[in-house]
Amino acid sequence: MTSEPGSASLRRADGTPVRVLVVDDEPDLVDVLSRVLASEGWAVRTAGDGAEAIAAARDFRPDAVVLDVMLPDIDGLQVLRRLRAETPEVCVLFLTARDAVEDRIAGITAGGDDYVTKPFSLEEVLARLRGLLRRAGMTRQKDAARLLTVGGLAMDEDAREVTRDGRLVELTPTEFELLRFLMRNPRRVLSKSQILDRVWDYDFGGQAHVVELYISYLRKKIDAGRTPMIHTVRGVGYVLKPEAS
Repeated sequence: MTSEPGSASLRRADGTPVRVLVVDDEPDLVDVLSRVLASEGWAVRTAGDGAEAIAAARDFRPDAVVLDVMLPDIDGLQVLRRLRAETPEVCVLFLTARDAVEDRIAGITAGGDDYVTKPFSLEEVLARLRGLLRRAGMTRQKDAARLLTVGGLAMDEDAREVTRDGRLVELTPTEFELLRFLMRNPRRVLSKSQILDRVWDYDFGGQAHVVELYISYLRKKIDAGRTPMIHTVRGVGYVLKPEAS
């Protein structure tokens, strides 16, 4: 399966979107990772087992691979060795339910570039992939797609800076990702489940109160003493609107 890329954040040397191969045997996880990576402007292909991953890599020629260690046919470490033999420059981010130090060492020793233990936040996966790609020499595209504006609110996604009416707003990484999701969907009511799916773990367990908590944090930093931009739609979710709306 291939997802169509949107506006680019990182690009290959020839100007085409970065290519990411997602390999995992959990369909729900593959689906949400694919959608989130595609929203970054990356071309995405998926595979559900090791053999499919190896075949997809030969055809797709990915710049990065998100690779589960525990696959139903071939161990993820073996898949990595096969990938490295054919495309030694590819970036590899391991996903695994294991958290023992020896497993982490095995993954890195086999040639993995980084390691994320399940359950993880989508924010963390994105951040680690961006770091790997940039260290591999992918260049940023300097265009308006990386600058988000809603009313007096502005976000530089590359510099990770937010201002309102020209004044800098200091945000934590999670607050930044939450605000980015709201700013990418202005005037659109987003449900708590949609926000959980995008900002937190794909199977976070429906703990909607964490959304309420972080919305309150954002309001204190974005709306305090100003015309509110973050609005609650009772029984539905939240929406970000320009001040004049």
